[in-house]
Amino acid sequence: MSQPGFWDKQEDAQRTVLRLKTEKAVVAPLQSAVRGIEDVQTMLEMADDDDSFQAEIVTSIAQLEEAIGEIELQSLLNGTHDAEGAIMTINARDGGTDASDWAEMMLRMYTQWANHKGFEVELLDRADDIEAGINSATIAVRGPYAYGYLKGESGMHRLVRISPFNSEGKRQTSFAAIDVSPEIDDSVDIDIDEDDVREDRFRASGAGGQHVNKTDSAIRLTHVPTGIVVQCQNERSQHKNRASAWKMLRARMARIEEEKREAAQADKYRDQARVGFGSQIRNYFLHPDQRVKDSRTGFLVSSFHDVMNGKIDGFLDAYLRWRVRGSADN
Repeated sequence: MSQPGFWDKQEDAQRTVLRLKTEKAVVAPLQSAVRGIEDVQTMLEMADDDDSFQAEIVTSIAQLEEAIGEIELQSLLNGTHDAEGAIMTINARDGGTDASDWAEMMLRMYTQWANHKGFEVELLDRADDIEAGINSATIAVRGPYAYGYLKGESGMHRLVRISPFNSEGKRQTSFAAIDVSPEIDDSVDIDIDEDDVREDRFRASGAGGQHVNKTDSAIRLTHVPTGIVVQCQNERSQHKNRASAWKMLRARMARIEEEKREAAQADKYRDQARVGFGSQIRNYFLHPDQRVKDSRTGFLVSSFHDVMNGKIDGFLDAYLRWRVRGSADN
């Protein structure tokens, strides 16, 4: 990174910076734990002559156990692409305008979580609903082990609340579907036959006025053999939208290959509920009480608004541990 010209190629430079952050995310906690163990050993020796160290030893051991627990949790991020960034797509499903609003709330939730972690978030695509919220959005989340942490979020997220869009004030159930794939750089070989991909160009949607797109710059790619569809309309340049759409398609294909490898290693997917579109993985309640509960792990948070503000680490950690237990059981 200190070499002249390092920043001349921005994309390569950013990839190297992310690699450094990922390596530090592994090494720094280990170094800290080793120092903590050495400090406790020193205090134990001094406690033989000075009883005042005993209380400090108890506190230090508790802190050390917590740190080692975090390291053990991080060791579960051992998938092929876990260290990569994540490409996350959020789609409004059943629930009309309420579902579109719910999808935008989830977009904010994941963005807030990424900001808390110090991760970078880039908006790749966004399609606004006519009345409120979004029909869909795609973001790239870049940071150490972003995909490893977020991959368990794929699936259907269900909201139950008194809808602000219902004039009768009735309780309504809405759904948003989340899809998470690893962000793969060009150095990773993903076999996609371009003849299998259909490209459609269309005019990007917008709020109107001077910002409306007057050219067919938006790109939609359809991988015919798998039926995977990705699109990008966030940039004014058709070239940039095409590049982003191909990145999204490569990410989706990489995730499929990863799932095939995992299925070959264990039969967990045969016995456990499939994590993906059509499966309800988490319930968010604003009525009659406020709580959020994961239907896979049973992890529960009683503060709906804390979760919406990005405090979802408990759910992510619980999923990682649940996934390991499921593999062990099978």
